[in-house]
Amino acid sequence: MSTIHVTNGDHAADTLREALLTAGRDERVVPLKDDLAVGQLKGIDDNPEARGVFWQQVLNEAKFDFIAKLKEQDAVLRELAQESGQVVIWHGQSAADQLTLRRVAYRLRTAPQRLNEARLDENDLSANADGTRRGRGDNATAVGMFHAAELLAKLPSAAPISVLRIGRLALEWQEVKQINSDTRRWRDNTFTAGTFSDVDETILQIASDGWQAARRVAGQVMGASFGFMVSDSIAFWRCRELVAAGKLKIRGDTARMADAEICRAAH
Repeated sequence: MSTIHVTNGDHAADTLREALLTAGRDERVVPLKDDLAVGQLKGIDDNPEARGVFWQQVLNEAKFDFIAKLKEQDAVLRELAQESGQVVIWHGQSAADQLTLRRVAYRLRTAPQRLNEARLDENDLSANADGTRRGRGDNATAVGMFHAAELLAKLPSAAPISVLRIGRLALEWQEVKQINSDTRRWRDNTFTAGTFSDVDETILQIASDGWQAARRVAGQVMGASFGFMVSDSIAFWRCRELVAAGKLKIRGDTARMADAEICRAAH
């Protein structure tokens, strides 16, 4: 029987393919590409338009059809539900990975015998070459953080998800997507709703030290603990929003925020 592996993100999928190749396993890897920790989720499984508008705003790319891309993702999920092979959902301890787990469980809830998971956490990260600890200060993990050798070591750990747990995961997905919030935080095995206000305040605190490369500010924000992992896209978007609100000053073009410099505007 065929096996399909599901990851959150292209990088995680590429690394897992490398691990499977090393193991001599010719199995399909399907990446899901929506960061479910940010943006409104209401209606996501019925109509992707609102979510497409959100990503259009975040990524500031007028020529890209985000709604079409999200419809493609929905088609991938429908295809997964219609196939007959085993499905292994790979997930770490982060809001986006945990939401991906729940979304797939919801879509495949009528075929619980097909669902498996491979769990990753900070204990599965190997040390750096100099012996220092890898990982984040908040111990959050996403599959994309792991090397191919680490995923290879976890291949034997993939195990079926119980029917009871699948039902609970599916219910949690239904609940979380109905909450009208900008962000979803994952702490103590629980989701909580949030806004971008703490991300914005962190940006302003970092930028209060004078002109800095926006790329450097974004890097610090990405490493901070918010209960979800802030991507570079979200960090640069929030910088643009703060410039537009007059809270940040910029040297450069907001359309090329990665190449610009920013500092906090005078009160």
